[in-house]
This record gives sequence, structure tokens and C-alpha cells, in this order.
Amino acid sequence: MPSLTKTRNQVPLGFAMMFIAVFCFACMDTTAKWLVLAAVPALQVSFLRYFVHLLWVLVLYVPSKGASIAHSKKPWLQMLRGALLLTGTVLNFAALEYLPLTTTISIFFASPMVVCLLSIPILKEKVGIKRFTAVAMGFVGVLFVVQPWSASFDVHVFLSLGALLGASGYFVMSRLIAGVDDNAVCQFYAAGLASVLLAPWVISLWVWPANGLEWFLLVLLGSLGMLGHSLLTSAHKMAEASVLAPTVYSQIIYVSLFSWLIFDFVPTATTWFGIVIIVSSGIYIWQRERTRK
Repeated sequence: MPSLTKTRNQVPLGFAMMFIAVFCFACMDTTAKWLVLAAVPALQVSFLRYFVHLLWVLVLYVPSKGASIAHSKKPWLQMLRGALLLTGTVLNFAALEYLPLTTTISIFFASPMVVCLLSIPILKEKVGIKRFTAVAMGFVGVLFVVQPWSASFDVHVFLSLGALLGASGYFVMSRLIAGVDDNAVCQFYAAGLASVLLAPWVISLWVWPANGLEWFLLVLLGSLGMLGHSLLTSAHKMAEASVLAPTVYSQIIYVSLFSWLIFDFVPTATTWFGIVIIVSSGIYIWQRERTRK
């Protein structure tokens, strides 16, 4: 009974950590948009996001774990997982130069639907007609956000859709290797692989930050990534993923506020309608997952 009571008491703390983690990710996207609009190349922003993250991993974990942080039981799966995360990040940061924050985040919210579909061939999960219907409705919501029928349709939305596929693949791979390695190993592979792969490209297009603020934001970007992922991992130790999943949707509140205060952008009524459809579909899929489990 004491252990059960302790677990129940940890759930609110897990929720709090998850909300802070999502806030960190919203701040990270806002910071990335600021930097790419300031003419810092998206690849350079992506590289520094992961390189600073890697430095934090080395500082925090090497003293206690040593070289073991590089020893994975399934290194190829870890590298594939890291490559998918890197793809999602690079495409997302590139999209942020052209698209509003609310648009990129709204498209990202369709990831539960894509994960649901990818889980069929990769994880051998069975998906019923109700979840398929929720997936279809979610993509209808994406259409309202993207508005391909509009004269103002921006082709750069395909960058965001590519980021969605990369992130969704990352989530599926995270499920596939869950419990195989500890947090230190997972973070080392994700940050280390991205840093190594991006370094040769960044050298050729490097742009020195124009002022101290840009330097600060570039360092902050990787720090937010490290903090957010650490809090997310800790939160999932205190509460089940199926309980914490809806907290991700709080990100739309943060980015809407940042878009208004920093970039003077307010989403249209059509965009909000699409967001409501996407979030509703995602919550339904989440509820069906909980019921099934």
C-alpha cells in the first residue's frame, strides 16, 4: 500500500514536470524562429541545438557513468531513432523561417495520428475502425490549418509535414526500444549523432552571430532541449505515458502567446477550427489507447 500511495502522489509532480517540459519545447521553437529570421542558417541553428545538448550530456553523465553512455544494447536502432529526430528538427527549424509558430505546432499535433498508422506495420499493433476514423478527422484538421485551397497557401508547409513524419518516426522508434537503454545513453546517441552529421555541413555555411543576444539564444536553444527532454524522461518515471500524453497540447497555448507577443501574429478562425479538430482527434486516440491497455 505505501508504494501505491507513493506512486499516486508522484503523478501530480509528473504532470508538473511534463508541463514545464512542453513549455521548454515551445520556448525552443520560438527561439529557433527568432534566430532563423535573424538570418542564422537553419542547419546551424539545428547543429548548435544538438551540440550544446551534447555538451550538457557529457557534463552531467560522464562523471558518474563514464564511457558507458556510448554503449547501447541496440546501437543501430538508437542511431535510426536519432536520425529521425534530427530530420524532424532540421525540417521544423527550416519551416519556422516561413510559417507561423501556430501552424508548425498544429501540424506537429497530428503526430499521434501518424504514429497510430506507423504502429501497424512496425509495432504490429491492431487499429480498429474508430481509431482510423479519428486519424482521418485529424488530417481533416490539418487541411484546415494548411488551407491548400487558399490563395495564401505557402509551399513551405511541406517542410513542416516532413518534420511531422520525422518526429512521428522518432516516437515509434522510442516505443520500439523502450527499456533497452537508460536515459543517458538515449540522450547521448540523439545529441551526438546529430552533432556529428551536421558538423561538416555547418562549417561551409557558418554565419557568426551578430550580437550577444544571438549567442545567448543559440546556447539557450540546446539548454532548453536538454532540460525539456530530461524533465520529460523524469515525468514518465512518475506517471504512465498514457496519463501524460494530453499535456503536449498545452503547447498551443504557449506558442499562440509567443506568436502574439513576439512576432505580432494572431491565428485565423479557420486555423483555430483546424487546431480544435486535430486536438480532439489526438485526445480520442489517446483515450482509446488507455482503454485498450
